[in-house]
Amino acid sequence: MTASSNASKRKPALPGAGPAAAQQGSRPVVAYGCETLDEGDSHHGMTLANIARKVAWIAGLPFAGGYAAPAAGRPAPYLVPAQTLVGRELAATLGVQGEDDLFGGVVPYAFVATKAITHGLVEPGAAAPRGWSEAFVRRVVGATLPGFTAFSLGDARTAALRLLTLGPVRLKDTGGVGGLGQRVVDGEAALEEALAALAPEEVERDGLVVERDLRAPQTYSVGKVVLAGLEASYCGTQGLTENNRGQKVYGGSTLTVVRGGFDALLQHPFDARILAAVRAAMVYHEAALACYGEGGGMVLSRCNYDVAFGAPAGSADGGQMFCGVLEQSWRVGGATGAELVALTALRDDPERTRVVASTREVYGNDVRVPEDAEIYYQGEDRHVGPLTKYARLEPESDGNA
Repeated sequence: MTASSNASKRKPALPGAGPAAAQQGSRPVVAYGCETLDEGDSHHGMTLANIARKVAWIAGLPFAGGYAAPAAGRPAPYLVPAQTLVGRELAATLGVQGEDDLFGGVVPYAFVATKAITHGLVEPGAAAPRGWSEAFVRRVVGATLPGFTAFSLGDARTAALRLLTLGPVRLKDTGGVGGLGQRVVDGEAALEEALAALAPEEVERDGLVVERDLRAPQTYSVGKVVLAGLEASYCGTQGLTENNRGQKVYGGSTLTVVRGGFDALLQHPFDARILAAVRAAMVYHEAALACYGEGGGMVLSRCNYDVAFGAPAGSADGGQMFCGVLEQSWRVGGATGAELVALTALRDDPERTRVVASTREVYGNDVRVPEDAEIYYQGEDRHVGPLTKYARLEPESDGNA
């Protein structure tokens, strides 16, 4: 069964079924910023369309496909953007004024939506884009891994050589997703080879993360979603899988989702590592709003933070363990299917305070999908080949408590 056929068979929500329906009338839900929306050979386009359909179903609103400017006198649509929206002016043009207007985020500058903000510059006066906040960097020290962000190859070299005295270093494309666009170097020769493969103008425009490498880290997902009068937060674990080229990439998440904001997570009996990951994500989230939100028009209704926990690669730090946010996602992401499955369960049972949900991304043909799963994509993607993406509720015992 394909993702599109699965979506068409899903029972639609009745008018008024979601809290937003009574408040917003017939305001439509639309996807925004995806040229391949609903195309069967694009897992990005099909997934975004099915996510937007699910958002509409939860909210009790109609799904109207891709974005089109509303006619005079009609309400602005609720947006499900493919990417984080950049700039207050764009947000205003699209009718986004707050978290009730989109599933995702708005940031003041493009670099704020990437890994670039996670680390500071290698030295005072180093190259940086307009709007760079050193105040943010100071606030997240201790909630991120040791590292730097460089906006020139020279600064990247300086940063990497400094960190290499402690052990192997990971170089990361600031816009890379699913673990792609990264390379580990363990010496000066490997560093020079890696830097030679980069385009200087791209580093100057987008930045390059230079970070301590961890040995077999565990990556946690910590996040929060606000939709149709519902607020839920979660923590969970990520898994890797092999894509059709044999590369290790994101393979899914298992999330424990609780009703309420980040503070609600701290009231549940998670183990010490998960609680540390939650606290690191909270520091990062609050710093972003404080340093890039005031005056910048930042809006965040869907937030996800990848938090790594592990020992540094190499032996310089002995038994030391690091816990730090790797990156943020203020848009539809790999865990969104699980987020929406969980929100549905919380909406349908107002007394329920906690659910466990999962997403899986499986490459190849003949994938067996659980009967109770919601398929967001199943087909032959034009770039990555055969792929299946689905989400489902899990038994409570399979959670992360």
